[in-house]
Amino acid sequence: MADHHNSGKDPLFLNKVAGGILGATLFIMVVKEIGGLMYHPTEIAEAAYVIDIPESGAVVEAEPIDIAVLLASADIDKGKRLSKKCLSCHSFEKGKGAGKSGPELYNAFGAPKGGRSDFASYSNAMKEAGAAGGIWDVDALFGFIQSPKKYMKGTGMSFAGFKKGKEQDVADLIAYLNSMSDSPADLTAQ
Repeated sequence: MADHHNSGKDPLFLNKVAGGILGATLFIMVVKEIGGLMYHPTEIAEAAYVIDIPESGAVVEAEPIDIAVLLASADIDKGKRLSKKCLSCHSFEKGKGAGKSGPELYNAFGAPKGGRSDFASYSNAMKEAGAAGGIWDVDALFGFIQSPKKYMKGTGMSFAGFKKGKEQDVADLIAYLNSMSDSPADLTAQ
């Protein structure tokens, strides 16, 4: 009778070793997960960072953002660099907006919201804002660029906005957007 083991070697030896390693790894992961569910530390040695809470229990209001101060130091070139995030959906060049998922932004500053006749895909929220007389002034642009979905519930804008602390970036982008116009506004008078 012939030996079927190829000179005594198991043809599945490497598969068995790999299976053993994977099984042991899975076992360790399960034990670690169960241990994490059962272990609840009762005290924390040191907090990662301290949050100051007033003794009186009063709510601390965030300081209002002075957009005029941010615009006074706005950098149009930095705004242009930041606008590269927008180019997948928008064009900043006059007459180059066709075929994009968002409207052309040339001459957008001071224009009615949802008012470009060459763009038909505005959300209902944007159409309603335009119908109500809304225009893209400094305050509207700042609120919308900072957090589109918070500023205008139901907007079709896919950009999430800027993180807290990036208000100067928003001002830089507004300055660039204003510069992309046939007659840019005086932002210091806004």
